[in-house]
Amino acid sequence: MSYRLSKIYTRKGDDGTTSLDGKHRLSKNSLQIEAMGTLDELNCAMGLVLIPLDSHSAVYECLAQIQNELFDLGSELCPPHHSVISNNHISRLEEMLDKWNADLPPLKEFLLPRSTCHLARAICRRAERCLVALNAAEPLNPEVLRYINRLSDLLFVIARILAKETQTSEDLWQHIKK
Repeated sequence: MSYRLSKIYTRKGDDGTTSLDGKHRLSKNSLQIEAMGTLDELNCAMGLVLIPLDSHSAVYECLAQIQNELFDLGSELCPPHHSVISNNHISRLEEMLDKWNADLPPLKEFLLPRSTCHLARAICRRAERCLVALNAAEPLNPEVLRYINRLSDLLFVIARILAKETQTSEDLWQHIKK
């Protein structure tokens, strides 16, 4: 991509609008912008997960690739709309889910979320809700919804893997009895 940001501020968005194609303005609280902003938050949270990891580990490589794919996914929301996320992306996530989850002990209770990876998973779920709302207003590539759903599952499994690797206890939810 040859596009470069030569000037960071333009003042064009001071009125609460933005442009995705350089031609048409839309409100910064539109479903499209909300979905893209939440995908950006997810990508940032995944970056926080990566900070302490060895850059040659399988988890690091997986998440770094997904960060790039999230930009691709976001591009599907911009004019001209084109599909980038495919069944191959989803199959890869499912293969990793199956492989990594096989080595984890089964769960019988909910886990208390206590890591940046759990935060990324929660943001991923919010991104999914935003994409579902956008899809209701403007049909999306159906693979986008499948991808983001699998990604939240993968982030849950990765949170468990990282807890296991760092020998951090997984604290289970304990229902408060009256």
